[in-house]
Order: sequence, then structure tokens, then C-alpha cells
Amino acid sequence: MWLDAQPLRGEIVELAAGTGWWSPLLAQKASTLWLYDINEPPLEFARQRLVAHGLTAHIHVRDAWAEPDRQVDGLFCGFWLSHVPRARLGEFLALCRRWLKPGGRMAFIDSRRDPESSAVDHPQPENDMSVRKLDDGQTFTIVKVYWQPEELETALLAAGFRDAQVGHTPRFFIHGSAVATD
Repeated sequence: MWLDAQPLRGEIVELAAGTGWWSPLLAQKASTLWLYDINEPPLEFARQRLVAHGLTAHIHVRDAWAEPDRQVDGLFCGFWLSHVPRARLGEFLALCRRWLKPGGRMAFIDSRRDPESSAVDHPQPENDMSVRKLDDGQTFTIVKVYWQPEELETALLAAGFRDAQVGHTPRFFIHGSAVATD
């Protein structure tokens, strides 16, 4: 409901789109939606999700850290900022700002630390790193930062945004938006 209420419209880019969980909602808001992810297999799920809703988007393999090739009206990141290392947050948000036309809006949803969570596949990260185990037994150490709203608001303002508003749900999720300065 929070994302649905965001005034995202026009040409929208979804960075690190993964399986496209948010893509159908974004496609309904956009005149044109672009989905980017560094891994091709999840993008096939995103495509199927859009087709199931009778929606379309431009879907391409692209690193979320790649320099923008144009400016757009909206930018969305779902469960991606928690994988941005603390030392690189300002750099990534500045890149997000470069994606946007002046007055364009960035929005995001991500994980919030919940000490009462019973999820066994999301152990508490140590030093902003977490070990993830796949169904096939492979394990990977990944960046997993649980940002505080104040940290993100400060970083957004420093990266060239205004009207930064970051909040959270009672459990599990953090969400925010900001407008690109002129």
C-alpha cells in the first residue's frame, strides 16, 4: 500500500529488479518501465510475472552500479539498499540521483532488523555481512545492512535529494522516498 501511494509516474527504472516482485505495480504507474538486474535468470521470473498481469516492460541485464545512460522520472529499488556496503552508500545514492531528472522521485523498500523474526535463512549479520544458504546447500557471504531511517534520510540529502522521508512498518520493512533536486 505504501508503494502504491507513491507518486511515481512517467519513465521508471527498477534497479536490481530480481524476480520482479514490485514490477507489476510499477508497470501500472509508469508510461515506460525498465527492469535491470545483473543476473538474467531472475529477470525471466520478472517477465513471467508481468505477462501474467498483461503488462510490459523493457527488461535487461545491467549492473545496479552502472552509470545511468539517461535521466528518468522515477527510480525504485526493492530490497537492494541493504546490499550496499555502508562505505559506498553515498556513492550509490549519488548514482541514483544521476538517474533522475530534476524533480524525479526515488523510492525504496527494504529489510528492517527484527530481533523477534523466526526466519532461519536470515541470520543476524555480523559486521554488515550475512551468510545465506541456498536450497542446494551452497553458502554465500553477502552484504546485509539494516539501515536506520535517520541514516538514509541524511545520506539522501547529502546525495542531492530533497524531501527525504524514510519510515518503517511495525516489523520487517523500511521504506522511503526522496525527490531529486533541481
